[in-house]
Parts: sequence; C-alpha cells; structure tokens
Amino acid sequence: MDDKSPRDRTSRIQASNVVTNVLTIAYFVFALFPVFWILLLSLKPDEQLFSTYFIFDPTLENYKTVLGFSGGTSGIPFTRFFINSLVISFGAVAIALVVGVPAAYAAARWKFRGSESLLFTLLSFRFAPELTVIIPLYVIYAQIGWINTYLPLIVPSFLGNAFFIFLLRQFFRRLPQELFDAAKIDGASEVRTFVSIALPLIRPALAVVALLQFIASWNDYFGPLVFLNDNSKYTIALGLATMQSSYGFSNFSWIMAGTAMSVVPIVALFFVAQKTFIQGITLTGLKG
Repeated sequence: MDDKSPRDRTSRIQASNVVTNVLTIAYFVFALFPVFWILLLSLKPDEQLFSTYFIFDPTLENYKTVLGFSGGTSGIPFTRFFINSLVISFGAVAIALVVGVPAAYAAARWKFRGSESLLFTLLSFRFAPELTVIIPLYVIYAQIGWINTYLPLIVPSFLGNAFFIFLLRQFFRRLPQELFDAAKIDGASEVRTFVSIALPLIRPALAVVALLQFIASWNDYFGPLVFLNDNSKYTIALGLATMQSSYGFSNFSWIMAGTAMSVVPIVALFFVAQKTFIQGITLTGLKG
C-alpha cells in the first residue's frame, strides 16, 4: 500500500513539471543562441564588431549594403542569389507534389505482389551517399546540355522522393476505407475519388512535404556547386560561401546580414503553415 499522501504526490508532480520546464527552456536557449548571435553581429557596425558584445549602436547599413540599397554595395549580387533560390526551391516543391502525391496514393491503394518490397527498395536508395552518383549524373547532364542551368536542381524531382512518397503513403493509409467504398458505390472513378475525397484530406501532409522539400532545395550547397558555373545563377547557399571566400573577416557583418536574411523565407513559411505542418507531422503515422 502506498502510504504517501496525495499532497506528497502532488508535490512530486509539480517538482517534475518544474524540472521539465527548466530543461525545455534551457534547450530552446541553447538552440536559438546561434540565431540570436547572427542577428546581433548583423546589426553591428564594422568598427564595433569584435570590440563589444551587447553594447553597441545598432545599424541596418549592413543589410542595405548587401541588398545594394542607399548607394552601398557589397559587390556581390545577393538579391539575385535570393531570387535564384526562390525559383529553384518553389519549382522543386511544385514538381515534388505533382509527382509524389499520385505515387503515394497508388502505393497506398493499389496492392500487388511485391508492392511493399518495391516501395522499401526505393526508400533504401535514399540512404545512398550523394557522392556515389554525382559523377554519373554530371556526365549525363553534360551530354544533354544541362550544366550551368537550373534543370539538374529541379528536374530530378520528377523522379519522386522516396521518403516523401512513403510519408504521404502513411497518411493515405490512415484515411477511413468507408470513404472510398462510399465513393465507389456512388460511381466515382479512381481519379475522381483521388481529387475530390483523398486530396482535400491530405493538406497537412502536403504542408509537411512542401516545407521539407523547400528547406532541402533552399539549403542545398553541393548541387549548385557542381552544376552551376555562372556567378549570376548562384543560389543563396553558394552566394554566402562566395561572400565568405571574398571577404573573410574583413566584412564579417555583411556575411552575417546575408545569413540572417537567408533564413527569412523558411521561418516565414513555417509560421504561415505552422498549424497545418504540425497536424501533418502528427497524422502521418511516423511516431508509430
């Protein structure tokens, strides 16, 4: 028999909650400190960059210089890099959804001998190191004239991402079978069932796939480094590396301003689709 009073149990629960809250706050402080430090350095004048920590005169001149406003210029087309990354990222997202959603629906709804083995074989290819296929891909793209274009960074999405297909498949499998049976009784075709019934119900999963694909394309450094030669076609990741190699610590505040601006689209997309994104992570069935 537990001889401890309800008051003791309540005290232990409260103490556990306090410890959990403290650890959570400590984790978020630790995780967000690099972002805070980047913002801090991006607002510092060059003469106060390393002389002070938190006491300085904030300025937006670093951002204006990087973007080429108010007569200042860093000599690097950062705005062009930003636009290039947006074009590539949104293009990859659109293609990944157009190809991945029907493929996931087919994997969830159409069963045949070896379908599970085929899906997990495709999924296993995702774990192959990118370096093992980069040379054959470069040779193929060079032969068809795609080098120094955006096509090698967007078109591979037509082949589908095995992980995204698996993610969407898990979501489709959680939809009630009764919905599809009712549509079949009403005479709806498979395409009509997919468009009118299944597709509206997977919006949270679509938000997850779209955001993950956008982040992957936006942060991609290796692909643009290999396939792009023209400076005007560089992406944001490659552009920041160019700024670092060009200026080093001589204009470190410019690099920090560019880095701070590079995370704006990702943060904005997450906050716009935050509720839907969290619902998609919860409902895809990955926890089980």
